[in-house]
Amino acid sequence: MSKHVLSLLVEDTPGLLTRVAGLFARRGFNIESLAVGVTEVPGVSRITVVVDVEELPLEQVTKQLNKLVNVIKIVELDPAGSVQRQHMLVKVRTDNTTRSNVIEVVNLFRASVVDYASDALVIEVTGDQGKVEALLRALEPFGVKEIAQSGLLAIGRGGKSITERVLRG
Repeated sequence: MSKHVLSLLVEDTPGLLTRVAGLFARRGFNIESLAVGVTEVPGVSRITVVVDVEELPLEQVTKQLNKLVNVIKIVELDPAGSVQRQHMLVKVRTDNTTRSNVIEVVNLFRASVVDYASDALVIEVTGDQGKVEALLRALEPFGVKEIAQSGLLAIGRGGKSITERVLRG
């Protein structure tokens, strides 16, 4: 099996995300990551899905996704031809003796402290999967209290846009 990153352009309609996720579920595919957000085109959203599956079953699901009325376009994003990022918030236990060490780790990873409390810091990091996982490993000895992580966000490299021909021309 191998990981595939799919970027779907879809019309903003109630229930579409459920139908998209249902196609993967009916095939027994586990969605490893899912992110949904608006695009630069009003009424159109982008769904980024990461699945770990063989090529042929993925092709079958892609064909079925294309049959959904509200799916406009599907593109598989190759890691070399796209920018892929994770976003994570991590709450780390701190006290007067460990706070400066945690902040040193945060700075090393070019992350940010976004909330301060006497007993914890909330840290924000954005980067590829390796960077996010490495920061998490570096923070574990201090005591990770909570994690909130987005789904993978991905966009193709270069000046070409998946929306330009489909929606504007």
